[in-house]
Amino acid sequence: MSNLDRRPAARELGGLAGTAPGPALDLLPGKEVMLGESTRVRRMLPTLGRRLVGAWAFVDHYGPDDVATAPGMQVPPHPHTGLQTVSWLLEGEVHHRDSLGSDVVVRPGELALMTAGHGIAHSEHSPVPHPRMLHGAQLWVALPDASRETSPAFEHHTGLPGFDSDGLAATVLMGSLGGATSPGTAHTPLVGADLTLAAGADVEIPLEPGFEHAVLAATGGADVAGAPVARGAMLYLGTGRRSVRLRAGAPARLLLLGGEPFDERIVMWWNFVGRTGAEIAGYAEQWNDRDARFGEVPGSDERLAAPPLPPVPLKARGRER
Repeated sequence: MSNLDRRPAARELGGLAGTAPGPALDLLPGKEVMLGESTRVRRMLPTLGRRLVGAWAFVDHYGPDDVATAPGMQVPPHPHTGLQTVSWLLEGEVHHRDSLGSDVVVRPGELALMTAGHGIAHSEHSPVPHPRMLHGAQLWVALPDASRETSPAFEHHTGLPGFDSDGLAATVLMGSLGGATSPGTAHTPLVGADLTLAAGADVEIPLEPGFEHAVLAATGGADVAGAPVARGAMLYLGTGRRSVRLRAGAPARLLLLGGEPFDERIVMWWNFVGRTGAEIAGYAEQWNDRDARFGEVPGSDERLAAPPLPPVPLKARGRER
């Protein structure tokens, strides 16, 4: 998915200075932004208060939206570099096409994992016809320097592992949790999991103490480590936790994100991840000039142009304000 902000801020991210040295409880309420003309999303990362959780660098939560009489998701071809996109649907369908020739309809419970690497272009649209409801999360993972020029790739996994425990049904999107390991390719140590809580659930789930973690409430609300988290908010948990307690009075759907603190400094602007402002400017110019780096997405003449770069030089920013 694209960042459709016409005036995206340039950010230098990374480094360990902003990583909590131990457990934390930092509530991130999210910021509502428009994705194109039809989809409103809640952006959890990056924010002024926190810019990374492990290598997770971008978190958008959208819906549930009734799109029965609306076009639903409409994101024309756009580019990416230096990252992975992790698409996760709770309701609805999204038609993914990319410059590798991938042409897939993604449904709830299926992992759509795109590795941009050196460069890729893709589009995302609600099919015609499409289901009434649309609800999901779009996540980006920053690639480490050793992998950021890797060849682009797309994976579509329709069967994902998980486990059940005390009113919890867990599905592992990325990495490993509770003895279940995702087939998705990861380039840094991380975890992503969908946690469905039944009404009255009270469960402790294991965590990797060397990771930092966050929990997003996608449906309903829950008590996470003793703190209430309402739908559409995300709670940052810091590092050093071997487990976290989850409680829900009513049914709830949570996303657990975590990973080894990302110690590289990166620049993220629009849909690109690089290491310098000059790199980012080069990517934007190549995309607008239809350079072979990104290829072409079949089936669409429309494409998003890279917006003008900021008029000021990039300034180094840490993981927190």
